[in-house]
Amino acid sequence: MANKKLKEGDKAPDFSLFGADGREHSLSEYKGKYLILYFYPKDNTPGCTIEAKEFTDHAEEIRGLGAEIVGISKDSIDSHQKFASKQKLAIQLLSDPDSKVIKAYGAYGDRGIFGMGTLRQTFIISPEGKIAKIFEKVKPNGHANEVIEALKELKNKK
Repeated sequence: MANKKLKEGDKAPDFSLFGADGREHSLSEYKGKYLILYFYPKDNTPGCTIEAKEFTDHAEEIRGLGAEIVGISKDSIDSHQKFASKQKLAIQLLSDPDSKVIKAYGAYGDRGIFGMGTLRQTFIISPEGKIAKIFEKVKPNGHANEVIEALKELKNKK
């Protein structure tokens, strides 16, 4: 899977990764609903915690708009389980230890002083499996609200 630049309208790259719930999850599981797929650098770091907690705080509203929320990082399943438990997260976290999916979505690159790694990016995938919206250089504070507004716009276009 190359680190190519995805565009809105592209078919979303398929994935199959294990989650904090111990189960394997794939893109096809979310067919028929919107998927908020967000990539983040590391469990239990300040920005990643803010982002995960905001998505959890808005999970009911997002699900009410016909979407599911999935976070992906390189962290292990064990790390995801501890992070989800400690922060009382109500979202699915998937482990991508080899960064294959992270790179397939183009969410891997130069993080400045932190070196190469996972970039904070979010993709809204349509019920048909296409990239409907891309958020690059995400700021954790207020991001869940940005996603909600984008979801509402997408649903109004249908």
